[in-house]
Amino acid sequence: MNRTLSLLAIFVLAKALTLARLDLAQFLTVLPACLWQDLLVMLFYALIDRGTRRFPGIAWGVYACLVCYAGLNVPIARLFSTPVTWPMLRATRGTLADSIGHHVTLANLLPVVLVCVAGAILPIILWRLTHRFSSRVRTAAVAVVASSIALGPIAAARVELSAAHGNALFVLVASGLPRVEAEASHAAWDVSPLGSGRAEDLLRFRGRAAGRNLVIIHLESTGAQYLRPYGAAEDPMPNLSALSQHAIMFENAYAAYPETIKSFFAVHCSCYPALDTQAEDYEDVASPALATQLAQQGYQTGLFHSGRFMYLGMESVIRNRGFATMEDAGDIGGNRQSSFGIDEAATVRRIFSWLDTLSGDRPFFLTYLPIAGHHPYETPAGGPFPEQRDIDRYRNALHDADSALGALLAGLAARGLDNNSLFLILGDHAEAFGQHPGNIGHTMFLYEENVRIPYLIVAPGLIDEPIRVTRVVSQIDTAPTVLDLMGLSRPAAYQGRSLLDPELRMALFCTDYSQALLGLRDERWKFIHDLDSGRSKLFNIESDPDEKNDLAAQFLDRVTAYRAHLLQWSAAQKFRVLNPNTDAWSDP
Repeated sequence: MNRTLSLLAIFVLAKALTLARLDLAQFLTVLPACLWQDLLVMLFYALIDRGTRRFPGIAWGVYACLVCYAGLNVPIARLFSTPVTWPMLRATRGTLADSIGHHVTLANLLPVVLVCVAGAILPIILWRLTHRFSSRVRTAAVAVVASSIALGPIAAARVELSAAHGNALFVLVASGLPRVEAEASHAAWDVSPLGSGRAEDLLRFRGRAAGRNLVIIHLESTGAQYLRPYGAAEDPMPNLSALSQHAIMFENAYAAYPETIKSFFAVHCSCYPALDTQAEDYEDVASPALATQLAQQGYQTGLFHSGRFMYLGMESVIRNRGFATMEDAGDIGGNRQSSFGIDEAATVRRIFSWLDTLSGDRPFFLTYLPIAGHHPYETPAGGPFPEQRDIDRYRNALHDADSALGALLAGLAARGLDNNSLFLILGDHAEAFGQHPGNIGHTMFLYEENVRIPYLIVAPGLIDEPIRVTRVVSQIDTAPTVLDLMGLSRPAAYQGRSLLDPELRMALFCTDYSQALLGLRDERWKFIHDLDSGRSKLFNIESDPDEKNDLAAQFLDRVTAYRAHLLQWSAAQKFRVLNPNTDAWSDP
């Protein structure tokens, strides 16, 4: 019994250390909701302890593993508002070594050591106490634990808690279970269930870019709110700011999933990502890629990535998608190597080498994925911002990406290729810096700082003045828009719509790196639904751009309609991705 009680004490200690920076006061007021998972894992361990009495080494081994795991998750949960989940564990590979190393600090190691030392000492202390407990005390303790486990989920349903409040092992196991049941269903998912109207008309550009070269640049971890054209006081990307003066700029553009690989799929295949899926599941999805469409029109196609295609199964997403040339950090080399990739200057030089080998009588389609902007925000030569905070180091990383953008544009101009090219420059996802509690990085939440991205269409000689478009758009609209600008037909399997069309549409997005979240933006409304807790949040982005004032209780009909729509969409999208050969793939 001493080991079992020690384990519970360790769980409580780990949780107290985790929540010390978050909301310890709330933790104390909702103790049953916070502890029921810990009690359940403790009860599971008690059964192991009892069943292995003849082999005490097994019980001690399991105890040691649980203590160490609880300790290791303290700094993780303090930083990301969640202990390790299966998607996080899968993403934690050598590619992220620099990011992981950035967080190996004394402040993060101390709580791990404290938990492990306490785990070694507590069984000795408690042995002196618990061997005197009477059978009545033991029976009462079991009754308290059982009732707490039974009432805990009920209490948790009445308060809003992050994954950091849960038990690390429980969260890991739960995150590996399906969150959505796949179900075949077809609808125009981007059409609001509450109706919508029309906005800015861009139909005058239809077919005007026919025969032009195409350049798509996926800006890594680039949030719209940090850029001058989108209202930021600082200007970390002056080349992009200059481009915005001769571009169609969408002010409310959204990533479909706050991760590079699935957002790449959404852009090039005009198909939403789905919950409970991995990159490998997208290899056979029957939504023709933009490069495939353009290759059939005679385009010379190339994909260049400053990172590594092997990360998180990206090969499955790009394979057989119409790119005749595909090169990443391993193919290109570079002057500066990191665990995540190479310097942008090396990639831009390699792009020029490729361009110089192309046939001059055929157009080209170039896709460029820089990595500058990704954590830990390291740059070869620093930048204009003092690096005292992560946000400033991030701005310098964006400045590095912008320098590469400027070099690419200058090189195209020197080759006389700029005036006959169409450029789409967009973020793959945004980046958070604690605007909401525990929201660091990009994958965990669906707030504006996670999913609102810059989105520019540039066509020298065709677009000569700034055109600011306020309606909501999505990454999945990219491929249909390109084809519309070039006067080519849109494949029936595409889920996106041309951005030249003035009809108002919704942007839908999801993530499941920790909590399984579904969201949408419908005109001024932003809606987020948590599948794990069943809670929903509603924000008026026009009056509350920082998403601080939840209006869900005031607009129940709207919440009900949005929730039903997203639940049906998530089930249908999972079915679509996991059943690539199904009939009737086209949406209405």
